[in-house]
Amino acid sequence: MKGNNFTDMDIGKLIVIQEVIDGKKTGKQASDKLDLSERQIWRLVSKVKKHGNIGIKHGNCFNKTPKFITDDFKKHIKDLKLSEDYCDTNFTHFQELLAERENINISYSSVYKILTEFGIKSKKKHKDRKTHRQRKQHMGELVQADGTPFDWFKDGHMYSIHGFIDDATGKVLGAYMCENECLLGYLEVLRQMLTDYGIPQCLYPDKFSVFFPARKQKLTIEEQLQGKTEPTTQFKRIIDVLGINMFPASTSQAKGRVERLWETFQDRLITEFKLANVHTIEEANVFLKTYIKKYNKRFAVEPKSKESYFVPVPSYLNLDLLLSIKLTRCIDASGSFTIKNKKFQILDNKIMPKTKINIYISQKLVLSLNTIIPNTKLYVLISYLTLIRTK
Repeated sequence: MKGNNFTDMDIGKLIVIQEVIDGKKTGKQASDKLDLSERQIWRLVSKVKKHGNIGIKHGNCFNKTPKFITDDFKKHIKDLKLSEDYCDTNFTHFQELLAERENINISYSSVYKILTEFGIKSKKKHKDRKTHRQRKQHMGELVQADGTPFDWFKDGHMYSIHGFIDDATGKVLGAYMCENECLLGYLEVLRQMLTDYGIPQCLYPDKFSVFFPARKQKLTIEEQLQGKTEPTTQFKRIIDVLGINMFPASTSQAKGRVERLWETFQDRLITEFKLANVHTIEEANVFLKTYIKKYNKRFAVEPKSKESYFVPVPSYLNLDLLLSIKLTRCIDASGSFTIKNKKFQILDNKIMPKTKINIYISQKLVLSLNTIIPNTKLYVLISYLTLIRTK
């Protein structure tokens, strides 16, 4: 019997079943002996009568699975992992991309076994699980905000992705890339969140000067005239209009949800950008809108409470005006004003010299003030859309 792949357990089980067939034991006695249900005992009796001794074994024990892993298949998996497309992935991300892009559905354990046989190690080491702060119960109850500089395109240039993540679900609410961590980037992430989800209850950023004024910052004349006792930032002004509570995190560990988001982005986006042929900031921002949905489907969780704390943006708010950098300038005798040592002439003679104007600039209108060069056109909002040019 051993030559027919029978184990000692199979032999012992067959002896008891044969005794039932010969009438030497009852089904109840065999059930107690083998610790199986009587129903299972009679199934085995029927199989042994029909197929002989081999009937004691499971029906699939001698069948090879349709997904039997051959040496050629293993080599194909190895070659894919070492290819330019997938060389930067960890094993989990690689397994997901095999199913998504190569139509290869294989378990993580099989991927791990194949690659380790070839001496390939995952770039991401598994860390001991730590106890993290308990999530908020409602979506929109707390939103963590942060930005991270990184060499996303592996070209030696560091660019910053700004992001908001919901504490209760781990869902990314917005992401936007700029050359540096800046106000315009955070305003665009805020725009994405307000458009797609609404106004949250609380925002939880770090102490970056975009969110909170530096200690040495003094009140402006406009703030003094408004009766304010503490200096503020343009971002805080917008947050106050929306009625969002904002308070700072003292350490990066305090907003661990968004910090772990950056770990995942830095681990995965290099490959995702490469596969999508993304090489510029503009292309990245288009791609991120789609990738956020993919990320949320993979990593977001259900909140403990189904009630959302997000509220709709009031219809009377003009987001283009609200989510802007507000500057005040005085028109000179030539009908011009200056921003960052660049002089601009207004092509509208209805605005008289010595008139004070409010200028609203947002990422939707211009990429960055640093991109303004002579002879380029810049669109800004001066109470209404007006075309101006550099001088």
